[in-house]
Amino acid sequence: MDAFISATAHILTPAPLFWCFLGVTLGAVVGAIPGLSGSMLITMTVPLTFFMGSYYDALILLVAMYVGSVSGGLVSATLLRMPGTPASVMTTLDGYPMAQRGEAGRALGLGITASFVGGLISWIFLITLSPTLAVWATYFGPWEYFTMVLMALVLIASLSQGSMVKGLLAGFLGMLASMPGVDPSTGMLRLTFGFDSWAGGFNLLPVLLGVFVVSQVLKYIIDAERPVMRITASNKGIFMSLADWKRQAVNLIRSSVIGTWIGILPGIGASIGSICAYTAAKNLSKTPEKFGTGCEDGVVASEAANNATIGGALVPLVTMGIPGSVIDAILIGALLMHNLQPGPLLFVTNPEVPYTIISTHLIANVMMLGVMLLSVKWMSKLILVPTAYLMPIILMFCLIGSYSLQNRPFDVWVTLAFGVIGFVLEKVKVPLAPFVIGFILAVLAESELRSGLMASAGSIEPLFTRPVAALFLAVSVIMLIWSFWGEWRGARLRKRDLIE
Repeated sequence: MDAFISATAHILTPAPLFWCFLGVTLGAVVGAIPGLSGSMLITMTVPLTFFMGSYYDALILLVAMYVGSVSGGLVSATLLRMPGTPASVMTTLDGYPMAQRGEAGRALGLGITASFVGGLISWIFLITLSPTLAVWATYFGPWEYFTMVLMALVLIASLSQGSMVKGLLAGFLGMLASMPGVDPSTGMLRLTFGFDSWAGGFNLLPVLLGVFVVSQVLKYIIDAERPVMRITASNKGIFMSLADWKRQAVNLIRSSVIGTWIGILPGIGASIGSICAYTAAKNLSKTPEKFGTGCEDGVVASEAANNATIGGALVPLVTMGIPGSVIDAILIGALLMHNLQPGPLLFVTNPEVPYTIISTHLIANVMMLGVMLLSVKWMSKLILVPTAYLMPIILMFCLIGSYSLQNRPFDVWVTLAFGVIGFVLEKVKVPLAPFVIGFILAVLAESELRSGLMASAGSIEPLFTRPVAALFLAVSVIMLIWSFWGEWRGARLRKRDLIE
């Protein structure tokens, strides 16, 4: 607790507080612009953090951007029926109809307040669970870590958008992309195909910039913009009354808890948390027929859950070094680039790092509430910015950021190549999250597997005899079988409906 108090005191000093405010503001602005996302913003910001005073300030800025970007997505979701972030998809179902009725300010106010409550409740879980889980994880050996990574990859693939096969394929391709370079165990070169520039492998930052940012630039260059009805917002009804708090209390708590626990599961993300909370609110409502027609309960459920997933997703990040979402994968990359090893030992070797993340999450949520409520009218004008004007600037910053990493033109080509790869994967409906998380976790999985095999003289028996490793392996197998069975059953039912 002393480390938490110390980290909070540091953030409340002028310079870190400024970085937190800047991160929340930039995140909210980017989240409000259709076509841009928090992952794009954070990925482009990572190279700039090398020039900051300390990695503490870098983490404060990045986590604040995370909070702001998820919250900002509700602006375009409500006013344009275009979610600024994927997490705000469910908000469009009721937020936009409310705006059409002239209740844009009220819809935004409900969403902003619900986002704050969701973030606050998830922070309670984050500060409560993280230290205990970190202590528990210090007893893990190489077999436990290997099976945990395996479980995370299977879970990510099984719950990704599209089929299980495509999710597994994306994870495998990500792991394959991490292989070129020096073998960590033997020191021998592998999969370089005679190219000297491949000897160092593909750096994480150019891969992230390519997959998440350049791919989106290519998408918006190729896809024509469609005309959209634009609605302006006012501050009317933006603040919740005491009666609103009483009416929405159960919905807020339930949706926040659902979002938090969905966020803790690796790789699922805010979109699934929002869908689950929205579905629960609709099923438990006395008037489910109102959902999708401008129901306030739908906006509250969606926004409380998607912000709550942030705190939930940070739990596996700070305790075990496992990314709970795509942005968490980028944050792990940022920690590695600053020579910090994510995982349970971080609480022992650098306790100020996880507690800085935890403290920033709390303070950023408070700032988000103030920034969003006070600037909604101004932020609603961001939807008028043509995306086509932003894309060349974004591409330029991507290429500069990848080059500045090691001053190598090779990294620029890597960024462009993985941009094309990311674009193609999205075109064929292969999810990007398993690809990137597979790229990041492959090195950990390989090193832990080899360590375990060396300790057991080449035997895989500990996979089945060590209780925790066996549990993780069993969960992986069950999830794999369950997902394939679910897809087979769904295809069979669709075929039967077509015949009938």
